[in-house]
Amino acid sequence: MNQFHAWRAARSKPATGFVSQPEPKSIGSFARGRQLIAGNFLFAGFLVEAPNTLIWDLDTPSSAFVEELHGFAWMDDLAAVGDINARMRVQDWIEVWMDRYARGTGPGWTPDLTGRRLIRWINHALFFLSGREAEVSNAFYQTLAQQTIFLSRRWQTASPGLPRFEALTGLIYAGLSLEGMEEHVSPAVTALAHECETQIDAEGGLPTRNPEELLEVFTLLTWAASALSEAGKIAEEAHLAAIERIAPTLRALRHSDGGLARFHGGGRGTEGRLDHALASSGNKVAPGEELHMGYLRLSAGRTSIIVDVASPPALESSFNAHASTLAFELTSGRRPLIVNCGAGASFGPDWRRAGRATPSHSTLGIEGFSSSRLGPKKIIGGHLREYLVDVPTDVRLERRVSEDGGGFVAGHNGYMRTHGLTHIRQIELSRDGRGIAGEDTLATITATDEAQFDRMMDRLKLQGIPFQVRFHLHPDVDAELDMGGSAVSMALKSGEVWVFRHDGRAKLSLERSVYLEKTRLKPRAAKQVVLSASAMDYATRVRWTLAKAQETPTTLRDLEMDDETLS
Repeated sequence: MNQFHAWRAARSKPATGFVSQPEPKSIGSFARGRQLIAGNFLFAGFLVEAPNTLIWDLDTPSSAFVEELHGFAWMDDLAAVGDINARMRVQDWIEVWMDRYARGTGPGWTPDLTGRRLIRWINHALFFLSGREAEVSNAFYQTLAQQTIFLSRRWQTASPGLPRFEALTGLIYAGLSLEGMEEHVSPAVTALAHECETQIDAEGGLPTRNPEELLEVFTLLTWAASALSEAGKIAEEAHLAAIERIAPTLRALRHSDGGLARFHGGGRGTEGRLDHALASSGNKVAPGEELHMGYLRLSAGRTSIIVDVASPPALESSFNAHASTLAFELTSGRRPLIVNCGAGASFGPDWRRAGRATPSHSTLGIEGFSSSRLGPKKIIGGHLREYLVDVPTDVRLERRVSEDGGGFVAGHNGYMRTHGLTHIRQIELSRDGRGIAGEDTLATITATDEAQFDRMMDRLKLQGIPFQVRFHLHPDVDAELDMGGSAVSMALKSGEVWVFRHDGRAKLSLERSVYLEKTRLKPRAAKQVVLSASAMDYATRVRWTLAKAQETPTTLRDLEMDDETLS
């Protein structure tokens, strides 16, 4: 099918040049660009060291690695370097790609990868074409035309969500930029507006509830709107309205250090990417008090807390969903303190499964169980995927406001079927942001719940139902268990010291943890504060506090004010 479309495209009148070229807006990494020039290829969590090796001749370790190669996002990194060595890599690698794959063969001919590739080729076309002979330039324009026509006929086959947004944005870019491709702009603009209406909800969120994915979609939408504006056209109302809805949601999901909350497969985002996207959008609307994509934000002073207070994504969107209901992350100033372990997909299937489980999140979990569990693999969107089942079906939230600060009480029924228990979490943040008081409760609600609890107790020979409340710490946090085991001191690199205490109803321990980042070669070692107890009655409660004991900023970075209204 791909070869057929490429052959048809080749027989079409090829593009002969650019009508207009959008100003490059993607942010590359100078350090990653230098690594590529040195022959260190880090993609999808794998490092391939192959100096003086063509990128297409690498011994690729995974399909995700291959996809990143054919998406050409690495062009941003080489363009960030911008010297002769970077230019030579771009020119050599594109020319060989055209020779090997331009006929529609190879793994790069999917709508989302083609859209991603078109955006980079157009953005950095002058970087590639400098000094190239006419034969190469003509082949380049013809290949761009082939990919554009392929996208015009195949974008519908991309999965809804980010893949389809990538495909349509690439098609709009190409239609606006290339001679002879203008006819594809209007249908793509209409299709993109439709996707905005169906995929971006009233809260400005995605069905996947993945904050980093929402940032990627937002970035694509702002790029497309800007490209249309620069070409003297206006994006459709639904497109612009989606940007207006998403911006406040991203601000709500932005910690005070500028990074995104890490939930449901998403990471913090590339350094500076979020603030740059928000600034480029021109939208300065602050987030309201309502939920944003199922997350609640609390902030006071220099402290921000973001909590997952909704059910995991529905079946069709749950491929990357985590069992993270009522988990939270906390950042103080520009330093993360409490985190979730993150997505482990780049480290293999075992880490991926581990990262999705409740124990990898800063919340309560019953030993041996997750608040949602992984079901058998099922074909979803043409792919065999592992999805969540037995998810919490009833997640309730009540906001609390007082003279001393604000907070919430929330609960979910993720353990009701198995244990007859509802998890209720209450967190209060002081007005100055220097103190957090928390309470986690496991309780039965109805007589039916009590009967299920009794059956589980009988199965465990009345020894109680063991559970843990976990607080995963960022790797940069230096934590120590105080003498007597009654408190944990946590020192941040900013000079701040936070102290964790509890009410004595649980055993306090400091244990090993991991911090999973897709830009790393392996998981980072970290620690976690754990409260361990057993539910013996129909209601078991554990109380804990976090308090800032010291604040002595040590760097200019930590003295900077956190002005989110500028983004």
